[in-house]
Amino acid sequence: MTLPSAQKLYAIIDGTWPPSAKQALGPWMIRLDDSGSSRVSSTTAEQPHDEADIPLAEAAMREAHQTPLFMIREGEEALDAQLAARGYVIKDPVNMYAAPIDALATSRPPAVTTFETWPPLAIQTEIWAAGGIGHGRIAVMDRARPPKTTLLGRINDRPAGTIYVGIAADCAMIHALEVAQENRRQGLAKHLTRAAAFWARDNGAAYMTLVTTQANEAANTLYSSLGMTLVGHYHYRTLRE
Repeated sequence: MTLPSAQKLYAIIDGTWPPSAKQALGPWMIRLDDSGSSRVSSTTAEQPHDEADIPLAEAAMREAHQTPLFMIREGEEALDAQLAARGYVIKDPVNMYAAPIDALATSRPPAVTTFETWPPLAIQTEIWAAGGIGHGRIAVMDRARPPKTTLLGRINDRPAGTIYVGIAADCAMIHALEVAQENRRQGLAKHLTRAAAFWARDNGAAYMTLVTTQANEAANTLYSSLGMTLVGHYHYRTLRE
């Protein structure tokens, strides 16, 4: 089975983690959002462009009170170099992973370990908030089109972790996997990922996908251990302000 390409996953990100507004402006797609999430507040190049077009995107982002932020995808080395020459620095290099859904939906987590719930419960928002995932990102989940769900994870009969997953086309994508600090390294992240795969399979997805920063060693180790394949990369360029 051929895994989804990096180009496809860029679209899946938009479909499962949507900005509050998008504006096509010249060669650019401007994403506007006040959640603090780079995925929904970055600009991408959608048409041929040159360095003279960059101020157009910068002005639009500044008008929306956003710091200029560009998402640099595979094959966009020229844009990357142009932004670097203008003083932009790299932010959050990201790995993209994918796996056939049946490769993850193999064994269900132990009973009463994970529960599907939509909308998310108050305890889930508390767990996310403790990990730096605030109301702005919850709003992203709210406006995403279904199919979508969250899962609550439990350890020792206590809420301990949470995850959001949405489906676009034939791909499910995991976002906002968070395990409470005191409950880490006990296998809950793996249980939540597998539970998400079962939900995604039941809702028609053929692939499980996700993105994580290269700096997040624990997440990269987890997804590799589950047999997920690294299928692409991207990073951001932003101005120090």
